[in-house]
Amino acid sequence: MSAELWAENRRLGLPTAELNNTDADVIIGATCQLIQEEYPGQRLIVATTNVKHLSRFIEAKQWTEIN
Repeated sequence: MSAELWAENRRLGLPTAELNNTDADVIIGATCQLIQEEYPGQRLIVATTNVKHLSRFIEAKQWTEIN
């Protein structure tokens, strides 16, 4: 799933990392999507300082906004 997300974002011109870097945002996003498939109906929010990239794949909020 990570490879598919990576390829789709590259195709759309929306990379989340430099070409030669490991794209952790895509790996986190794919992992979260798999968790949501495994546990449907459960809300999953990624706490981050990088909402812009992660919100392409999964619900993401600034860690300071989650209570």
